[in-house]
Amino acid sequence: MDLKNKDKQLRASFEQAAPIYQQARPDYPEALYEELIQAANLHAGDRLLEVGCATGKATLPLAKRGFKITCIELGAELAAAARQNLRGMDVDIVNQSFEEWQPEAEHAFDLVFAATAWKWMDPEVRYLKAWQSLRPGGHLAFWSAEHVFPDGGDPFFRDIQTVYHELGEGRPVDQNDWPRPGELRELRYEIEQSGLFEAVHLRHFDWERVYAVEAYIQLLETFSGHILMETWKRDKLFHEIRDRLNRRSDKSVRRHWGAVLHVARRKERHGLRGSAKR
Repeated sequence: MDLKNKDKQLRASFEQAAPIYQQARPDYPEALYEELIQAANLHAGDRLLEVGCATGKATLPLAKRGFKITCIELGAELAAAARQNLRGMDVDIVNQSFEEWQPEAEHAFDLVFAATAWKWMDPEVRYLKAWQSLRPGGHLAFWSAEHVFPDGGDPFFRDIQTVYHELGEGRPVDQNDWPRPGELRELRYEIEQSGLFEAVHLRHFDWERVYAVEAYIQLLETFSGHILMETWKRDKLFHEIRDRLNRRSDKSVRRHWGAVLHVARRKERHGLRGSAKR
């Protein structure tokens, strides 16, 4: 089954953010990389395959640790920005969709990973393609940077919802859509249901960043929903955000980020089920 048209549109929208993506998007915690390396038993020189590298936010820290990385990136502008950001590193960037890319059996990878990109891959394809790309005993890892709402966090985000709702773009009232740190959805069941991997390590990470007014606007300009928002809506929203934040004494906003690191080990072919059937 192909990705739905709306999902394809959202996935392709990040091309428009290529010039600002590297600067605007948050860095992932160093502890996340260290935990990934330990959980997947990685060593300098190992071959990694990144799914959806964008401009190289997660690629660069791992390349600096001595890994050889092949990146599959759908967007031509994002891939070009990644090549610029990763010059001098042992990184090869392929401008193609992961679903259409074909792995070479003689060049199996030690790790397939995706940072804030796994959800955009076709769910009917992603686990099988990752399995086919890995050596026996290799690992799959993925995580996302998502907004979490700690007790005592910045009230701005709930307050600004009045504007989003006026524009028909508000978050659901359901409290489940306002997760606290440690409450983000875990995908252990999905991993196990693939029949191709066994989940071996899950851990929640959270961190906070303070954004000046224009830095926060720039961050929003890298989110697919804001990129595809009608121009008049986006202009009204950004005007209101600027007005509210500029009235603060520090002219800034505190945003709390969360991620769930999932690490799974490749199973052998015997006894596989579900998406392993071909």
